[in-house]
Amino acid sequence: MKAAIYGAGAMGTVLGAFICAAGKQVDLISRNRAHIAALNEKGAEVFGGANFRVKVNALTPDAVCRKYGVIFLMTKQGGQDLSFLNGMLEENGVVCTLQNGLPEGAVIEAVGADRCLGCAVSWGATFAGNGRAELTSNRNKMTFALGSPVGKNPKTAIVREYLSCAGKVTVTDNLNGARWAKLSLNCAFSGLSAVCGMTFGDVGKNKITRILALELMNEAFAAAKKSGVKFEKIQGHCVDRLFSYGNGFKKRIALALLPFAMRNHKKLISGMYFDLSAKKPCEINYINGAVSAAAEKAGTPSPLNDKICRIAREIETGDRRICFENVFLLR
Repeated sequence: MKAAIYGAGAMGTVLGAFICAAGKQVDLISRNRAHIAALNEKGAEVFGGANFRVKVNALTPDAVCRKYGVIFLMTKQGGQDLSFLNGMLEENGVVCTLQNGLPEGAVIEAVGADRCLGCAVSWGATFAGNGRAELTSNRNKMTFALGSPVGKNPKTAIVREYLSCAGKVTVTDNLNGARWAKLSLNCAFSGLSAVCGMTFGDVGKNKITRILALELMNEAFAAAKKSGVKFEKIQGHCVDRLFSYGNGFKKRIALALLPFAMRNHKKLISGMYFDLSAKKPCEINYINGAVSAAAEKAGTPSPLNDKICRIAREIETGDRRICFENVFLLR
């Protein structure tokens, strides 16, 4: 069976490097021709949380001339048409989306429910280019929550073998709950990191952003629970139980715990930050925007997630800049 990573940027390069270092085959696919050329010439280099270089096979989408049994989808979400995946996928193949947010719906629309798996990823990386990517999470805390959005899928075991090359894989029957557990953290830490230019560790340490992060998370909890979501554990913890609150005492406890939530990912900077820095559209509509959409449908307020989306769009258009002072718009 042939496997490919479609979207070999920061995360895709790191995952591909671990898979190849374990002796398994996977093609790395990216539109970044300079990165692809460096990968083929020098191999994939991972540094930071792990340090190694490994030979890989990399190619641009126009050079793909085979079909794959497994495609790991690791592009950023942007409302793109994913129907092209059908031309790359074997008849009994499967697409496993490792994208942020709630991406399974778009994949199902493109390839069908029986050919879709989803995976919530609990680690981060930063793109360095020229065949290199920095693992910004603790190597021992790289985890995956893998599942099917519509019941059992026989390809789950095969996909798990690949992902296990990089970290601990938990197969869950509640993929939506795992997605929302990750999304509740992303809407807080990724959103603030993007518009303020802070690491996840800095977001947790600063008093103002720590309070905002907690409020952003609680908007996500309320929207999810009103929508009937039952949260899954993430890296062994029930984030909704740790960080939701109904009184001042519980809120103080949650605020005290919050910096520890990202201690293994404190060097991580949101990928949205790099897009906004380059004046490119970012994934905000699929992270904080996903919370806002669910909250509106469920009839719960989400003012902070709404505002952080507006700030990000203003940065995209050049009407605002990335800076810590953006927190005062949220307060």
